Amino acid sequence: MIVNSILDEITSALSKGDRVELRGFGAFSVKTRNPRTGRNPRTGESVQVESKVVPFFKTGKEMRERLNSE
Repeated sequence: MIVNSILDEITSALSKGDRVELRGFGAFSVKTRNPRTGRNPRTGESVQVESKVVPFFKTGKEMRERLNSE
């Protein structure tokens, strides 16, 4: 229940366009993907893909150091 509450708060902040940082772990933000021409993998037909907002996560320095220490 606690984890779901935390995730709900992060989701709510991201939907408002805010950035969420968890010290030592990483930061969540949103990025906008521009519209582009894609391809339907089943038919090979070109399709227009609209612009969209997607979540983005960047690991914190401490997390990267712990993962890469040997």
